Amino acid sequence: MNKLNLLYSFVLLLAITMVSCTEDGIDQDLSFLNTANSANYGKIFDISNDNSGNVKITPTGEGVTSFSVIFGHGTAAPVKVMPGNSTTYAYPEGTYTVKITASNIAGQTVENSYPLTVTYRAPENIVVTRNIAGYNLTVSATALYAKSFLVYYGAVANEVGKPMAIGQTLPAYTYPVAGNYNLKIVALSGGAATSQIIVPITIYEPFGLPITFDNPFVNYFFGTFDDWGQQQFATVDNPFPSGLNTTAKVGKFTNGHAGWSGTYSPLNNPIDFALGTKIKVLVYNPDTANIGKKLNIELEWAVGGTPANGVAVLKMPFTTSGAWEELVFDFGSISGIPAGSKFTQLVLRFNDTQDGTQEIFYVDNFRLTN
Repeated sequence: MNKLNLLYSFVLLLAITMVSCTEDGIDQDLSFLNTANSANYGKIFDISNDNSGNVKITPTGEGVTSFSVIFGHGTAAPVKVMPGNSTTYAYPEGTYTVKITASNIAGQTVENSYPLTVTYRAPENIVVTRNIAGYNLTVSATALYAKSFLVYYGAVANEVGKPMAIGQTLPAYTYPVAGNYNLKIVALSGGAATSQIIVPITIYEPFGLPITFDNPFVNYFFGTFDDWGQQQFATVDNPFPSGLNTTAKVGKFTNGHAGWSGTYSPLNNPIDFALGTKIKVLVYNPDTANIGKKLNIELEWAVGGTPANGVAVLKMPFTTSGAWEELVFDFGSISGIPAGSKFTQLVLRFNDTQDGTQEIFYVDNFRLTN
């Protein structure tokens, strides 16, 4: 009997519940969706400032279930973005219209358009790396916010810039003649903004005989060696323009302390004994105490290694003071030097049998003759 009463009560409760749900419209009446709406549409554009063109787009709105973003550039398909999320797109510099369609729970959509302007910043901190070898120049560059570069070598009128990529070193450019040039590097942002730097460079003639000290586009390098650091060499104005030598520039030799001290000059153009075996040089000795003391000319680093260093060495004495004189070094008198030898380094030493006292004399017009 109790079981029958319990079953009857359950059936009655179920019937009442079904009637109640139908009357309230919970399971069948969806008309409330027709009144659902969304509002306060907007967007947040987060535009990068590193010239990547990246723009982070964050759609906003109330009552929105999803957004569809059309970037306004290229053929990219619309991107679906959920509320609270973002999407990113890389734009070239320019002006665009971004379209955002908002959808709500009822399937209603609202499209809004937003103007977007992407402007690239001018590159900063241009650093140029250059290497000069004779008439040839290689160059590379770096810069913050640069996408690429244009290189202007400054050797011709109406020059067209040579494109150079980030991290690229261009093949060597050969200048037509020695001289001073302005190397211009233009850093490109990827948009309209640019920056540039001008680097003055000097292209030198190859160093070799004759040595006159008067050509501004020859690097008259005379390195020095000594134990006390007293050995010096410099290109100076001719202090005694007279007699055999009235040229504007000469070499000033200041003797070092050690007897073995002197100068060394690596040569771009080797001294070629096929063209002659005598080296003539003008010297000016201002001190009578140096008369009879000898100037060494030593030729080193022969092409092919023969003869060895220490063979092509000659010493000639000063014979006067207070006037320019010419000393002749006849290397043809040394039997150990093969015919046609070529030497790539010139060495000068003075009075190598004694410690030096910083004696001073002047040299000029080194030349090779028969």
